Amino acid sequence: MNLKKLQDSKKWYIKAYSSVYFEGCLPKYEIPEKKTPANLVYRLIRDELSLDGNPTLNLSSFVTTWMEPEADRIIMENIGKNLIDHFQYPQTQVIHDRIINMLGRLYNAPEDADFTGTGCVGSSEAIMLALLAHKWTWKNRREKEKKAVDRPNIIFGSDAHICWNKFAKYFDVEPRIIPMEPDRFTISRDTVEKLIDENTICVGTILGTTFTGEMDPIKEINELLVNIKKTNGWDIPIHVDAASGGFVIPFVNPELEWDFRLSNVKSINVSSHKYGLVYPSMGWLIFREKSNIPEDLVFYVNYLGDETPTYSLNFSASSSLMLAQYYNLLRFGMEGYKKIMTRILQNARYLAKLLESSGKFDILNSAELFPVVTVKLKQPVNYTIFELSHKLRERGWILPAFTLPKNAENLALMRIVVKENFSREMADMLFDDIMKACEILEGSKKERLEPERSTDEGHFVT
Repeated sequence: MNLKKLQDSKKWYIKAYSSVYFEGCLPKYEIPEKKTPANLVYRLIRDELSLDGNPTLNLSSFVTTWMEPEADRIIMENIGKNLIDHFQYPQTQVIHDRIINMLGRLYNAPEDADFTGTGCVGSSEAIMLALLAHKWTWKNRREKEKKAVDRPNIIFGSDAHICWNKFAKYFDVEPRIIPMEPDRFTISRDTVEKLIDENTICVGTILGTTFTGEMDPIKEINELLVNIKKTNGWDIPIHVDAASGGFVIPFVNPELEWDFRLSNVKSINVSSHKYGLVYPSMGWLIFREKSNIPEDLVFYVNYLGDETPTYSLNFSASSSLMLAQYYNLLRFGMEGYKKIMTRILQNARYLAKLLESSGKFDILNSAELFPVVTVKLKQPVNYTIFELSHKLRERGWILPAFTLPKNAENLALMRIVVKENFSREMADMLFDDIMKACEILEGSKKERLEPERSTDEGHFVT
């Protein structure tokens, strides 16, 4: 938008509240000449933000939108502490390291492993740091062998988060992206095998994809890489993007082998602000061994008061969300997280059964392992999944409609992310609103079989 035209037409002002303090309007695209009373600025911003969606009804996002009051207090009391400043806030660093130990053990690091890690500003930073380490490890090994280092590549699927593509672009690594198929929405052992060579720095796998909530076959890919090392001598690591699943699977399906129990899994990232139940933005990166981080990637600074090692892309971040994660880990423990994640899965499966019972949807993911429900409209219908998504927005529900990436782009889906604040009652309300929206879009009200709501956690009756 042309700012000059806005200025000329006087449309660039915010109308202020009627007040003795105001004689005119506040500029919207320039810093005001004079100061403004705090309470009025607060009201103005708060009321403008009321046009945003309701976070409670935002079922497109994995991000946590509610924490306990005691956690809120921890956050506000520590929001001014810089996480990187170990010298000024030494006990904060001690707590940071405790969380690394908790997560390393949660992800089954071997008893003799010297695992390490760091807190990050979300999983995007964590993934980039992990892949940088794997690139440098590959580069150092190749140079030691007197081999070329100018053509590194990384293998991941089109089910991966966009930050994987960003890493390849920003850090000059060839992305070998495995496309989806109409009947396959993750990568597979066979598709990975076709792309591997001696220049592969890492294979990326996903524990809970953004598109459908499915999981890559990490154990099968590990077996492939073990065999390749035996036959070709290529030691290719796996990085597991557990941004979404890393706080779910260990509690509801602990026997599933996807973590450091697999020999080639060298690094794992997880997001606190997803199912770690913490506000954004906080993530974690855990390495199987300290040796997985090349020393020449670690920098040392002394201008904070003491010599401090740093391995990060971001230097300044509040300690508050890291401490909020510590609060949750102590508050809920293994028992509490298991109970919460089990309940979330039950509610997701309940909603999936409601939608399936309507006869209007094909269910692609019914939350078997991960609390995401993915559906597509049964054909033929005279409206699209995008129109249904827009119609539901009128009731406040935010449900994303999208097409899948290349090779599966003809599939248009709607995804529902079920979180801690999504109750059984909300599932009923959402289902009713979806049915009403479908009826309106179909152009006429039709009689439908009303599913009987179950009060029992594990059953559904029609």
